[in-house]
Amino acid sequence: MPWFKRAEKGIHTPTEQKKETPDGLWYKCPNCKTVTSMAEHRKNLNTCVQCSHHDRIGSREYFAILFDDNEFTELDENLTSGDPLNFVDSKPYPQRIAATQKATGLKDAVRTAYGKINGQNLTIACMDFAFIGGSMGSVVGEKIARAIDHARKTRTPFLMISKSGGARMMEAGFSLMQMAKTSAKLALLSEEKLPYISLLTDPTTGGVTASYAMLGDFNIAEPGALIGFAGPRVIKETIGKDLPKGFQSAEFVLEHGFLDFIIDRKQLKSRLSELLSMVLLPEDVTTTPKAKKSAKAS
Repeated sequence: MPWFKRAEKGIHTPTEQKKETPDGLWYKCPNCKTVTSMAEHRKNLNTCVQCSHHDRIGSREYFAILFDDNEFTELDENLTSGDPLNFVDSKPYPQRIAATQKATGLKDAVRTAYGKINGQNLTIACMDFAFIGGSMGSVVGEKIARAIDHARKTRTPFLMISKSGGARMMEAGFSLMQMAKTSAKLALLSEEKLPYISLLTDPTTGGVTASYAMLGDFNIAEPGALIGFAGPRVIKETIGKDLPKGFQSAEFVLEHGFLDFIIDRKQLKSRLSELLSMVLLPEDVTTTPKAKKSAKAS
């Protein structure tokens, strides 16, 4: 007898009346295959409850994790890309930008803001991989440069959260120029003895890795993050050799001296505030204007 007619089990549902489980209710970890509810997964800051695999998240989630009461003031929120090269691939670049903005609700691949983290002032620039692979174009470089200027003006520490596939090909040389531009701004920040913390998340690659992502006074990462310049396949084809196991993982990069430490997302806020309290001098602890509610900015 078919399962849907087993009266002794109280099951009388015909096949045509069966209902599929709605999408978005459950999360299956890509690493350990553990299944949990999406509500529990989000409560665990988008990390697996079993193996602590860190899912990719964006600026909205990082700002909510780090800023006290999710209150912050966003900087340069309406800055958007032009089309300096009249670039066309499968569609014109302006159309691609407009479509991505509509799909993601973002203006570009980075958001910058300032507020407080456990009572300490902090300026943050956070990249969004959902916006054309987190690619670094002229807007990304300009917003990061302005955020660094804001940190210098208000004498606040600067946190960069990187998540990127590299430079944006639609802007060619204009995107590559952002490597030098942001690096020069960070040099000015260093001259003023203000801390710069670089958090590398999955993935951090290409020109971002070759510039501001690896220039921190402290370079830190989330567990399991892919960190590198070129991808593993490209490197293997170039050198003609098999790569070490776990090559370009945060743990591999830490072992070889390019990171200071790895932080679980659930401990990120407390560890960052502890680090800032150790490195900031009393005269550097200033009061920035009261942060605005983030609902509109998010």
